[in-house]
Parts: sequence; C-alpha cells; structure tokens
Amino acid sequence: MESINGYQYQTEQEAQTAQSACNAYYGIPVNDEDVTRNWVGYQFAELNTPTFWYIVYDESLLPVLGSPIKFEVIYPDPF
Repeated sequence: MESINGYQYQTEQEAQTAQSACNAYYGIPVNDEDVTRNWVGYQFAELNTPTFWYIVYDESLLPVLGSPIKFEVIYPDPF
C-alpha cells in the first residue's frame, strides 16, 4: 500500500473529464500529428475496495484540478 498525493475519482468518466480539462488548459495535443496526446494520465486502483481512478499530483495540475488530497492505493505484491 502506498500513500498518494493526488486526485481521486469514483468513475473513469470523471478521471477522463479531469484529463481533458488539463489537456485543454495546456493546449495538448497541438495538432493531430503530435506524439503527446495527454498532459496527464490516470490510473485504476483495482485492488482497492471500492475501486477508483486517480491522478498523481504534479505542481502543473494545481491551476486546473485544485488542491490534491492524500489517499491509499494498494499495489500488487511484486513477489
């Protein structure tokens, strides 16, 4: 389990909406040929109960997504 500073969403649609807001704010992608398609990615906490989607905090997200929160994410045992 790891403590994450970031943004937590109950549905994938909410996470996609946050991602889209960041893309719009930073003008990503500039054109259809751009390699960079998203400013930020989101992840799925599939081992947590209930499950949720989340974005890890980065300073560049503050003007778009606001203040982050702390929450726990369960990761699979690597061994």
